Amino acid sequence: VSTENRLKSSLSIATPKVFIPAFPGTNCEYDSARAFERAGAKTSVKVFKNLTDKDIEQSVDTIVNEIKTSQIIMLPGGFSAGDEPDGSGKFIATVFRNPKIAEALNEFLTKQDGLMLGICNGFQALIKLGLVPYGEIRECSVDAPTLTYNNIGRHQAKVVTTKIVSNKSPWLAKTEIGAISHGEGKFVCNENEFKRLVENGQIATQYVNLDGEATYDIEYNPNGSYFAVEGITSIDGRIFGKMGHSERIGQHVMKNIIGEKDQKIFESGVNYFK
Repeated sequence: VSTENRLKSSLSIATPKVFIPAFPGTNCEYDSARAFERAGAKTSVKVFKNLTDKDIEQSVDTIVNEIKTSQIIMLPGGFSAGDEPDGSGKFIATVFRNPKIAEALNEFLTKQDGLMLGICNGFQALIKLGLVPYGEIRECSVDAPTLTYNNIGRHQAKVVTTKIVSNKSPWLAKTEIGAISHGEGKFVCNENEFKRLVENGQIATQYVNLDGEATYDIEYNPNGSYFAVEGITSIDGRIFGKMGHSERIGQHVMKNIIGEKDQKIFESGVNYFK
């Protein structure tokens, strides 16, 4: 998909605001905030408090207000609620299905021209909500894409090579290396759904070997993702979910590993509004 058709926001904002909700178990909010701030955005990290009913009510109201006043929502990585019950991202997805939050999010996507990014645990929440690949909160059918346990049955952290296979999304840029760290990152969908996603340009990134070929080899596709999928987008590209921790970069991080580590995802998201 050509970069010439990349979307640009109808809004012009010098310093877009990024809302980053931190849930119990989230551990990548600071890395995510730094990545966006380096790219020229301002960030607002808010902790979802759930000790009491009153805390939850106040946290819901805080999220609604942040959504209404932000241009970007970032769901960061971690292990929300210890990834229980029933798998990763379910706690975050349950919160975002709250009627007040769901209504604000719908306005954000349909009227505020907002962008969403979810990495690792955030990707898991996006896919459980239906935001990827469908672009809206919905109940997902049994045939819908999902994420499940890694083939090796445990968490792992390593550096992998990924390839951008569609850049229709304003989030995507041309680079090939990303770090991964997850326990439930295996993308699963049937062949018909995969073909539909490919035709729409929604398969964003794939795990590849050193020859740039999508692979099931566990050395390069460590979770065993179907069709080697590492990240997907909504049909309009404004919502992007991926497993690899693209925010975990720095001047002195992974210096002994060759390849381009900066995928320019955060810079591209900020530039969408400039």
